[in-house]
Amino acid sequence: MFDKELLKSKIIDAIKCVYDPEIPVNIYDLGLIYDIDINEEVSVTVRMTLTSPHCPEAETLPLQVQSCVLAVEPISQVKIDLVWDPPWSKELMSEEAKALLGII
Repeated sequence: MFDKELLKSKIIDAIKCVYDPEIPVNIYDLGLIYDIDINEEVSVTVRMTLTSPHCPEAETLPLQVQSCVLAVEPISQVKIDLVWDPPWSKELMSEEAKALLGII
């Protein structure tokens, strides 16, 4: 058995290592991660979006997230669901990200 909350915290820490190359903030604090689901087989589904459907990193960011999450023990599998609804907006950003970017 595993502690879901502890594992979710480790997953979030791993995701925070992924940055949007156009914005100097990690994608978790940008609000691009909508949900993290962990099942009993320690398989993870990450529901995420991008800042824009035309984002030049649309192919690489989800793969980076998948790779980072898969490196967290004891995760066995990671599925990335890239969604566009609801669309990303600045309101989804953490307070730290807003402060860093001068958005109040």
